[in-house]
Amino acid sequence: MRLAFSFLDMMDKVLIVDGHSVVFSTADLAEVYRGDGRVARNMLMRELTLYQDMNEVSVVLVFDGRGKTLDSEPRQDKDILVMYSRDGQTADTVIERIVAKHAVSYDVTVVSNDRMVLDTISAFGAHPMSVRMMWEIV
Repeated sequence: MRLAFSFLDMMDKVLIVDGHSVVFSTADLAEVYRGDGRVARNMLMRELTLYQDMNEVSVVLVFDGRGKTLDSEPRQDKDILVMYSRDGQTADTVIERIVAKHAVSYDVTVVSNDRMVLDTISAFGAHPMSVRMMWEIV
């Protein structure tokens, strides 16, 4: 898998967030998502951008994709990195591949409530974090 970004510009600490796991595990975001998924995703993006701005960490937010269509607001250079999986691929797969490649060189933490994802990324050397714990630090 060829990644669309380079970790060379990132800080030593990387927080990778399983976007839909967070949205569906957070009551307020889940309620907004039922009305408009794009709005819920953008709310999460804003919260994580604020977190990145106040900490020495690079945030990568990964969502399950919809083929070629991206429905996020225009991104700026200093914003978090938002990725969508390709058609036929899951966000879990994208996260696991990023971690497999970069956990050796960077201090990587992955946020998800998917136990299988957290077990897999732990085996690659990344730190698992629950959604509840993420909200405590964010």
